[in-house]
Amino acid sequence: MSEPRKINKLLIANRGEIALRILRACKEMNIKTVAVYSTADRDSLHVRFADEAICIGPPQSAQSYLNTTRLFAAAEISGADAIHPGYGFLSENATFAGQVVDNGYIWVGPRVQSIAMMGDKAVAKATMKEAGVPVIPGSEGIVKDAAEAEIIAEEIGYPVILKASSGGGGRGMRIVKSPQMMEAIFGIASAEAESAFGDSTLYLEKLIVQPRHIEVQIAGDKYGNVIHLAERECSMQRRHQKLLEEAPSSVITEELRAELGEAAVRGAKHVDYDSLGTMEFLYDKDGKFYFIEMNTRIQVEHPITEQISRIDLAKLQIAIAGGQKLNKTQSQVFIRGHCIEVRINAEDPDRNFMPSPNKIVALHFPGGPGVRIDSCAYEGWQIPPYYDSLIGKLIVFGADRTEAIMRMRRVLEEAVIEGPKTTIPLFQKILNEPDFVSGNYNTSYLETHFLPNKPE
Repeated sequence: MSEPRKINKLLIANRGEIALRILRACKEMNIKTVAVYSTADRDSLHVRFADEAICIGPPQSAQSYLNTTRLFAAAEISGADAIHPGYGFLSENATFAGQVVDNGYIWVGPRVQSIAMMGDKAVAKATMKEAGVPVIPGSEGIVKDAAEAEIIAEEIGYPVILKASSGGGGRGMRIVKSPQMMEAIFGIASAEAESAFGDSTLYLEKLIVQPRHIEVQIAGDKYGNVIHLAERECSMQRRHQKLLEEAPSSVITEELRAELGEAAVRGAKHVDYDSLGTMEFLYDKDGKFYFIEMNTRIQVEHPITEQISRIDLAKLQIAIAGGQKLNKTQSQVFIRGHCIEVRINAEDPDRNFMPSPNKIVALHFPGGPGVRIDSCAYEGWQIPPYYDSLIGKLIVFGADRTEAIMRMRRVLEEAVIEGPKTTIPLFQKILNEPDFVSGNYNTSYLETHFLPNKPE
């Protein structure tokens, strides 16, 4: 490996709450920060609090946050020596990561080869299978056409699911319940994948019915050391988009936690992983888990792992990029208590989650013991309509799951966000619903409990 390089000034190639989160970590590490922003974000808090801020274009992402030429120009002008991509945008773009390194900057993320390998879902699955990590039965790689997909589906049994090789967020993902449906659905999924990712290729897997979505946080350094920080439960989803997460999962035993963690570490070591990352698994009703993908970046839901592990993941990721070794071994990682995070979005759940990018005319975030707010919102802020609808994340920590649920109920009751419609009322219903309270839920929970008649 190359010699460790101290990070003196870091450019944050992102916006919103994650840009602010990274900025705060840098301040506490005595690292200067450079914010970039579109004209729609000129009044954003990350712009206000950074040491320097550079406008990189108009509101459209393609002309600003995804415009690599302007990002590198900002890095050069500011004298930054490192670039952090946050999540979303260019965070899992191997080409951009390669350009960062080739231009002499420190990339706050994993090796380019790891991003490329794990970014292709079919390749990632084959690689994890090679590493001895359990994977869902399905195609060995890309499925060339509907006819081949039919043959594989007959072998493993219906229902099956078609997935975009370069996919994420539920796009290019379609369920096929019978051979008669395959040709039409294959065409739809392929077209959707091409439109969303510029890559029409698909792979096929056995559909795990009513699974739980469990992910394991891992961290690896540049010296071959990898640890896991237990699991997060991410089963509360709508169209494969996570809304509520908790850690640890209420259904994972100590024995299974160790097994999951060992599998995640084994997979990460197999690809020489050297940053923060997340191994995602489906957990079925028979108690078996299967690898589905790896996220090669910091996660939206990283705060709940920080709370139960007492490890600052944002600082850890930056430290690893600068060449520092992990300062803990697996035996020194301890998990305590229970943490829940809800994503407050500017959306109207009663109108099929229609975006509500209005001005915030009144805002009060709750406080008290065990409460954390990760947000870039403030009173008078006009929510830009060009990006995701996240206003902020409400995070609570309790001695156990019961206390965390009671605390989140209190926090949601105290929260005041006037102007936009938000997802707070939906979370208030969920936090009082018996199946959730008992921990009896899976990825189809929202559809079966609250949205059975909503058009999709």
